[in-house]
Formats: sequence, structure tokens, C-alpha cells
Amino acid sequence: MLLPNFYHPFFLYCVKTPTNDDGNFGELEFLCTFVAKSKPLSKTRQSIANRTVSKSLPEHQPIVRNTLLQRVVAFLSKVTEIFCMADDFCKFFDAMTAKYTLKPIRKRKYQRSSTMSKAEVMLIMILFHDSGYRCFKHFYLEKVCKHLRHLFPKVVSYNRLVELEREVAIPLTLFIKKVLLGKCTGISFVDSTPLRVCRNQRIHIHKVFKGIAQRGKCSMGWFFGFKLHLICNEKGELLNFMITPGDVDDRKPLEYKAFIDFIYGKLVGDKGYIGKNLFQRLFVDGIQLITKLKSNMKGALMSVSDRLLLRKRAIIETVNDELKNIAQVEHSRHRCFDNFIVNLLGAIAAYCLFPKKPCIILNRTFDTQLTLF
Repeated sequence: MLLPNFYHPFFLYCVKTPTNDDGNFGELEFLCTFVAKSKPLSKTRQSIANRTVSKSLPEHQPIVRNTLLQRVVAFLSKVTEIFCMADDFCKFFDAMTAKYTLKPIRKRKYQRSSTMSKAEVMLIMILFHDSGYRCFKHFYLEKVCKHLRHLFPKVVSYNRLVELEREVAIPLTLFIKKVLLGKCTGISFVDSTPLRVCRNQRIHIHKVFKGIAQRGKCSMGWFFGFKLHLICNEKGELLNFMITPGDVDDRKPLEYKAFIDFIYGKLVGDKGYIGKNLFQRLFVDGIQLITKLKSNMKGALMSVSDRLLLRKRAIIETVNDELKNIAQVEHSRHRCFDNFIVNLLGAIAAYCLFPKKPCIILNRTFDTQLTLF
């Protein structure tokens, strides 16, 4: 008997159980659902999990059944928690928007309200980037509309969902900025990663991002697209992010106060962030920029602790790798700039909700010894 091998913590559970005495194994797929806009009652989640497991596993497999039951309940709790967080934020956002925006002059409403709420659209985007699917249309038509109807009872057509994605761009951005981002701990890492929108051979015939995307150069060579600037702490939590065209210098986002507003302590970067004026400007704001030293930087000294932090800078490279390979933040199938932004925000939100993130172990030692300069 094999213990359950769960494919993904948020969306899909696959368990391999023996089908006969010969040792052959069959794969059973368990899709856990919850009723949208319902209160997260533990008894309801327990009953749903019991029905799901009892129909799929026989009674003579108690170990597999109990383990699967615990994972199903955890899945229902996690998805319900994400939906409740998004729904509460969207209600607050709509209330503030109705309070401070200008009222329309015309009383007649030409566009009817959607049957699917903004929180449900945001949840679909997060689940897609957390499921391992490569095609959003296939994910929505085959999984959401067929197998997840209990999650989303009022589904819309795929074309209508693409239109609704544009309306959740601003709420999703604020939801990430205000709810999902981590807190600075005094040690942060900064880096940028390219977001290619097409191959270099197709730059002249590319029309979707014409006039928006630009050519840039990174350590891997020339590319055409955008740059995603990230700041994370030693726990792997994102502290802030910024999207710029590909020809923007890596040091440019650090000049904006909003990008480093809640950052303090040591900020570790690569050689692309070397700059005397930038170092002095950040030092006045309480941020010590740590980079590798060039051969022509005479008289520059670096402590042993700073050298050790430079060795641990690979954590933010791992964050970029997970965003591209797991959350699928980069692909060349976009047909609209608005949906490109929503796709990017959904990937960042899915990463912030990952149960495990890359992290490094740091032991801090506080002493009262005075240092003489």
C-alpha cells in the first residue's frame, strides 16, 4: 500500500492506491470543492471531506483514508480562507470606490453587473497559477466549468471571464500590496528578472506590446519585453515589486520612495546596483546597500557578515525561478496588455500563498559593545 502522493496543496489531489492483489496501481483524482460565499464551518468541510473519501476509498484502507481526509479538510480550509480574504477586501474596495469616486450623471446603467464576483475571478487566477496548467483556457473550460462547479456555481463563458479579468487588475494589485506581501526583517535582497514577450527573431513583427515593451540586456543576453523588480527577505517573502520596460536600469526603481518605503537595514544586490550616488541616497534613508566589489574600487572594505550575505543572494534567484517555472509568470501567448498585467499579478499572488518558500537560516547576535570609527 502506498501513502497518498498529493500533486498540489491548493487545487488537485492525486492518490495512488492498489486496485488488485497483483500490485497494480490506479490513479484516483479527488477534487475538493466548497460553496462560494458561505461561512467557513468546520462541520461542513468535514462532511464534504467524508463523502469525498468514502466514495473513493474502501474501508479496509484506514491509513490512506485518514491521511487523505486530513489533507482534504486542510485544502477546504485553505481555499475558503483565500476566498474570504479576497471577498472581504473586494467589499471594502467597492465601498471606498463608491464613497470617493464621482457619481455618473446618467441614471441609466448600460452595462449589467456580472454574475461572478471579483473575489471569484481573483480566486480563479490564483488557482490557475497554482495548479501547474499551461493554458488558462483549458484550465477554465475543463476544470472550473466541469469539475469545480461547486466552487463556482455561477460560471460565465470564457470570453466573458477574459473581460472580467481587466476589472480586477486594480483590486488584485491592492490586495497583493496590502494583504499578501511580507514584512521587512532588516535583511533584504533585491534583483530584477526579464519577462520576454517574444523571441528576438520576431521583434519586428510583434504587435501586441508594440510601443510598450522595449529591448533590454541581462546576464543571459538581449531580450524584448519587460523587467520585474523584486525585493524579498530571508524568509522568501516578497516585500515589494515593480514592472518596468526592458530598457530601464536596475538601479532606477530604488530611486522611487514608494518602492523602498518599508525597507530598512541591509539590502543585498548584484553588481548591477553599484553606484556611489545610489549608495549615499539609500544610506540617508537608513538602508545599507551591499554589492560585490569591482577591481577598480580601491579602498573599499567589506565585513565578513556582508560577504556571507552576498553568498546567500541566490535566494532571490530561486524566487525568480519559482515565479517563472511554477507560477508561470512568463510566456509569449498574451493577446492584450491588460491581461498580461493580470496574469503577472495572479502569479505573484499565487507565490505569496505558497505553503513553502525558499529561505535561509540566519542566527542574529545582539551585543552592547561600542564600535569606534
